[in-house]
Amino acid sequence: MVGQLGHPSPVKLLRLGVADAGEVLTLQRAAYVTEARAHDDFDLPPLLETLPETRAALSSDLSWGFREHGRLVASVRLSVSGDVGVVGRLVVAPDRQGHGLGRELLLATEAAAPPAVTVFRLFTGSKSVGPQAMYLKLGYRETHRTPEHGHELVHFEKARVQPS
Repeated sequence: MVGQLGHPSPVKLLRLGVADAGEVLTLQRAAYVTEARAHDDFDLPPLLETLPETRAALSSDLSWGFREHGRLVASVRLSVSGDVGVVGRLVVAPDRQGHGLGRELLLATEAAAPPAVTVFRLFTGSKSVGPQAMYLKLGYRETHRTPEHGHELVHFEKARVQPS
């Protein structure tokens, strides 16, 4: 996929792997500061993840990202279990948030998921208003909420749209 996404430089969907772990972890930490502020908690799991944990995740999950001029500006992971694709760690560089990268990356992830995936699931914090609005606009529906370390997680689900 090549497009403008609110910025003059083109972006292309790239498969990420273990070699990208350091850059993915740096991007993830920068992006999750916004969430940490919203939840008044800087001990969120994505901020505490270690480089070996990121490498392990990138070796077992499907991961994609967008680069602009060589810089990783967005990334996402997809863990597949049977017919369920669990979307996680959808992050966008702070200076690129609000330009459609997260939306486009999520849609690209849905399209690139293995054919066996028939449903997508994801969650976010209850104070993550922007991501929640985006998920709803993209057809996700809230399924339930769960307590997590003094916070509330909002869980979403979306049936895969099969090409006609």
